[in-house]
Order: sequence, then C-alpha cells, then structure tokens
Amino acid sequence: MKYTPNKHLHTPKKETTRSITYRLPTKIVEELETAAMNKNISQNVLVKQILEKYVSWDRFSDKMGMIPIPKGILDSLGTEMNGENISEVIKMILPFIKDTVLFMKGKYDLKRCIETLEDYMRASGMKSDHRIEGAIHHFIIQHELGMNWSFFTEQLLKEIFNQFLPNQNIKFQTTKNTVIATIALGSEFNEHDY
Repeated sequence: MKYTPNKHLHTPKKETTRSITYRLPTKIVEELETAAMNKNISQNVLVKQILEKYVSWDRFSDKMGMIPIPKGILDSLGTEMNGENISEVIKMILPFIKDTVLFMKGKYDLKRCIETLEDYMRASGMKSDHRIEGAIHHFIIQHELGMNWSFFTEQLLKEIFNQFLPNQNIKFQTTKNTVIATIALGSEFNEHDY
C-alpha cells in the first residue's frame, strides 16, 4: 500500500503532566535503571510506559480473567485453525470483547472498541498503528503469528466494524504477519475522543 506524503499519524492529544515522588526499594530502582539503560530510554519514560500499561490494561486484566499465553503456543494453535474454526472462535469471543469494552470504558461503541483493542495489542506486545489520509483510516496490525492468525484478525475486524457500520466498505491487505484494514470513518474520527 502506498501512503501519500499528506498522511498523518493518529496520535492522542498531548496531556498535561505533574511531578510526584515515590519511595521505592533500592532493588526495584536498580532494576528500573538497568531496564531503561538496556532500552536506551530514560527512567522517566520507562516508568511512564509501565504505569500507562497498568492504567490502560493491567488493572483490568485480572478482573476479566485474562492470562498471558506464550507466543509459541498461539503460533502452534494458529497452524491448526481453518476457516470454520476461525468463525467459531470469533463467535465465542465477540461477547467477551463487548463485556471487556463495557467494563473498561463504561460504554460499547466503535471508538471505545477500537481503543480497547489498541490497549490489548500494546499490552501484549503486538505492533499496531492507526494512520489517517483525509477521511480514510488505516488500521495496521503486525502480529507475526502466521497466515491463519491474519485471517482471524481480518475476520474479527470485519465483524466489529459491521456491528457499528453495517453498510460501510472495509478493505484488507493481508500477509502472514500483517493485516491492514482500510475504512472511511471521516477526518474527524478519533477513537480517543468520546
């Protein structure tokens, strides 16, 4: 897919900040210093990332019964899936997604659903991006789990968008590692603004 120079990345508005101080055990501070150095970022950025993940996902995950699954297991499960299995799994998880969005965001609509999926991908380490070209929105998901998981992702996104915009055309570009969903949502659409 070719992106024109007038594209812009979809980023949330800059938030105000304030300084606070916490007293932490020396061992934790040393681990944070090492992790920040290894990632080539400041300790402040690392702690901000950790706290953002907690606020947007981790504080809810235990209450929702979420458990981490190693990528290798998902990869193995994906090799066994076929079109019928994918449809069955999606039918099973759509009510869970709705309950999750309602629990985390307080309402179920397209903006909150997309934001929750972005939170999940960020928390699980998947790469995702939302790019806007005028009224056209490109949702890019890079999962690196194989073609069956790409088909799963494509079908799941179709189902979610069809719940809210049943007559809206959505186009996909799919590889074994990446899914790009392209849909016209208007230039003012922002899943972080509701």
